[in-house]
Amino acid sequence: MKAVIIFFQIIGSLGLFLYGMKLLSEGLQKSAGNRMKAILNMMTKNRFVSIMTGVIITVIIQSSSATTVMVVSFVNAGLMELIQAIGVILGANIGTTVTGWIVALLGFKMNISLLALTAIAFALPLMFSKRSRNRDKSDVLLGFGLLFLGLNSMSNSIPSLSDNPQALAFLATFNANTLWSNFLCLLVGLVVTIIIQSSSATTAIILTMAFNGWVGVEEGAAMILGAMIGTTITAYLASIGTSTTAKQAAWAHILFNVFGSSLALVFFRPLLTLVNWIVPGDIFALTGKALAQALPVFLAMFATVAAVSKTILMFPFIKPYARLIERLFPPKTEYEEGTYHFRYIGAPFIDSPEIYMLAIRDEIKKMANLACNMLTRYRSMFDNPDNSIDDLVDLMRRDEEYADQMQEQLSNFIVHLLQDAQTTTNASSLNSLIRVMDELESVTDSCYALAMLSQRRYKMGWKYEDEIMDEMECFHLIVQEFLDYVRDRMDRTLTKAEMQKANEYEDQINALRTSLGNKVQDRLSEGIGDVKAELLILELIRHLEHIGDYCTNIAEAYHQAVKHTPVLQRRSQKSAETA
Repeated sequence: MKAVIIFFQIIGSLGLFLYGMKLLSEGLQKSAGNRMKAILNMMTKNRFVSIMTGVIITVIIQSSSATTVMVVSFVNAGLMELIQAIGVILGANIGTTVTGWIVALLGFKMNISLLALTAIAFALPLMFSKRSRNRDKSDVLLGFGLLFLGLNSMSNSIPSLSDNPQALAFLATFNANTLWSNFLCLLVGLVVTIIIQSSSATTAIILTMAFNGWVGVEEGAAMILGAMIGTTITAYLASIGTSTTAKQAAWAHILFNVFGSSLALVFFRPLLTLVNWIVPGDIFALTGKALAQALPVFLAMFATVAAVSKTILMFPFIKPYARLIERLFPPKTEYEEGTYHFRYIGAPFIDSPEIYMLAIRDEIKKMANLACNMLTRYRSMFDNPDNSIDDLVDLMRRDEEYADQMQEQLSNFIVHLLQDAQTTTNASSLNSLIRVMDELESVTDSCYALAMLSQRRYKMGWKYEDEIMDEMECFHLIVQEFLDYVRDRMDRTLTKAEMQKANEYEDQINALRTSLGNKVQDRLSEGIGDVKAELLILELIRHLEHIGDYCTNIAEAYHQAVKHTPVLQRRSQKSAETA
């Protein structure tokens, strides 16, 4: 009965520790959310900077799992290349050892329950603040307090080995210091980490057991190596259903930690000797209570040395390693299947609106590229009739349906975000993104309509005068330039000068529409040409003008973003009324 009570005390303490870590990590993520782009800018192709970025982020948010999942989400959104991701992952493996140092230095050498309760006391008034920033700070303090309350409870729940001599016979099987016993301990650390999905929590458990005499030097170190492998499960789970590049980043994390921990196990004794040389005193000469008190610091240093050693060994081979991962996991194109799926990293792995918005913006850029390609394809169809025009129209139809799916899924996700507690800035930006997607989807609708009109023209055999064809080609060119112009500036807020340029494009389009429309009207009034053929030209003009209006709306949405104002009403209604 006593064993059952102890078991539930340990599980409850672990739950409190994990919940505190979750609150701490999420609070720090939210607090750093406004600087997420600045952090991204640090992640350059410079491998050293990428590694240091991984270290810094993990130290800040106190979770290597959150960092690696963040990396997977960035890669999935196309915001980071695989080489950059590998560098950040290497740094995250180093940064996560800081948690072990906090536990080793504070967890067993001071009254942490007093420290924890003090943090919770400071968090209490901030919980009821109207400012979201203060509530985020309360999550950090509350998480910090609960984390140490859980650690304190865990330390008190695990009985001292001196009071349980019957356990010595069982633990003797782990103290043989053979490759097999070390491998068995590695598996224990791996399995525990997979179950609780936190290497930091596993490390805290190992250090607590070491402090209470349940594990020795070799067993504790081997378990830490297993925890380094087990922590990769979170990134793997986050990569399920994502792009191939995101899967590559997850597998780069997995293979690196598996290889690194396996290598550390092979050179286990020399690595322990190195750590013993770094840490003051001789850990192998200590026994009993003296060993238990010194072991947590030794194991924390072991985790750091192992992580740094793996990173140093991998550093010169990051590029070849990235190429190897790309060969092992070749990319697959979802677009070729004609079905769109918005893949994003969601809770419980990471819950930062800024990261979601970065992913959404990248998907919108893909949608803009699709629209530009459709308009280019229509232009190639307009005056180049051939036997494949039906195939081209089918391709345009597939693109238009793909854009519909993009708009629907992304809009639904944005609406879901808007239902959560968002800052005014985020809400305004998200509304602007909905509008941009709506306009882009309308562009693809018009491009498909233009393609079908061209198909009809060739099937009917209608011909036009050279003057009309020249003006139509000029019309096509200016609309294409306008669409490319807004597409190339969708990653930033448009300046006043850029908005003026957009208005000039719209004025040119309106002038061409008027000129061409008047000429068609004159031809109809004079009885020249086929009435249906002339009306088709008017339909082409109408759709091209609409694309210009949609581009103006997109430019306005990005120009207004700097003012954080609600979205504007669709100016395309003016076109519909004119038509």
